[in-house]
Amino acid sequence: MRRKLKTKKALAPDYKYNSEKVTKLINYMMYSGKKSVSERNIYNCFDIIIEKAKVKDPLALFELALSNTAPNMEVKSKRVGGANYQVPMEVRPSRRSALSMKWIIEAARSKKGSTIAERLADEIIAASKNEGEAVKKRENTHKMAEANKAFAHFAW
Repeated sequence: MRRKLKTKKALAPDYKYNSEKVTKLINYMMYSGKKSVSERNIYNCFDIIIEKAKVKDPLALFELALSNTAPNMEVKSKRVGGANYQVPMEVRPSRRSALSMKWIIEAARSKKGSTIAERLADEIIAASKNEGEAVKKRENTHKMAEANKAFAHFAW
């Protein structure tokens, strides 16, 4: 008998920008369940984006950064006949946005010096221009998938 399919719980959009993606970003930024701290950092980050990039809508810039860092292909390890192969696979849309946000946050956290809001704003602005560590990470992921194209027939 088959298992029941898991249902995704719908996220409530955030109160300031009314966006589910911003809520997702807040949740990914959160440490130890401290959502208010994460929320404050994200909103400060968007205020900094308005100042630095001189845009009216920081959400549009954020969406552009997400689309620029979202991977199309990734490699997954498959065991076939006693050997492990890195098999290139297409990335599901939900995983694409999740990876994109995680990479942007990871890149911002790896930098040193200023506050997390400033580092995150810098990374989002860089990603919107197709620059920065998160975009580099996507390029490396695509290169790995391209290099292992020979094992694509193992994807079933």
